[in-house]
Amino acid sequence: MITDKKQLDVVIFDDNNEVRYAVFMLINSSKDFRLVGGYSSAVDCIENITYTKPDIILMDIEMPGLNGIKAVKLIKEKFPDTSIIMQSGYDDNEKVFESICNGASGYILKNDMADKLLDYLEEIKNGGAPMSPTIAMKVLNRMKEVEIESRPIETKDYNLTQREREVLTYIYNGFNHKQITEKLFISYDTVRSHVKKIYEKLHVASKTEAMVKVKKERILLCF
Repeated sequence: MITDKKQLDVVIFDDNNEVRYAVFMLINSSKDFRLVGGYSSAVDCIENITYTKPDIILMDIEMPGLNGIKAVKLIKEKFPDTSIIMQSGYDDNEKVFESICNGASGYILKNDMADKLLDYLEEIKNGGAPMSPTIAMKVLNRMKEVEIESRPIETKDYNLTQREREVLTYIYNGFNHKQITEKLFISYDTVRSHVKKIYEKLHVASKTEAMVKVKKERILLCF
């Protein structure tokens, strides 16, 4: 629970006058919340929040001058205990995730606000993290992606010899057969033989397939 106050103060940043007015009417119809500020720009958000001292902030994503994602970061650095709910007409994956990484407590779609805004505010009041259902699923999926991306990659050497790894490294860096002969002081036929063996061990049939496998499995990290 963020506060024991009987009535929580809310501020909204949104450049749409109609949205701000609708939120004003909705929030002030509740005995648990009151709107103490409405701003069309987040450029002066620190000054605005210092003056109004809200418990909860509704922050639009797209605004002129300073977008909501950057504003959240600034606000959380200055007012770490203030809860911020992002509001947007779009469920853009990266914007959702970046907002949360910057400190947002929730992310809701504007088309859910008329029916669910007071419920979302109540959820914040009770220590929750409100999200529209589609947003919650996107966040969950993105967190899974990050977890997978952060896993260490198990590298393989495919029993490549030291010389074969050297040849493969030159191929990966764009050298042709003739250039490799000059670099390694071996014959052209020897290079061709090494390349053939490399393809067999990697189970590929072309240079393109080999390069994809090298990059994907980080084979060259093995030496």
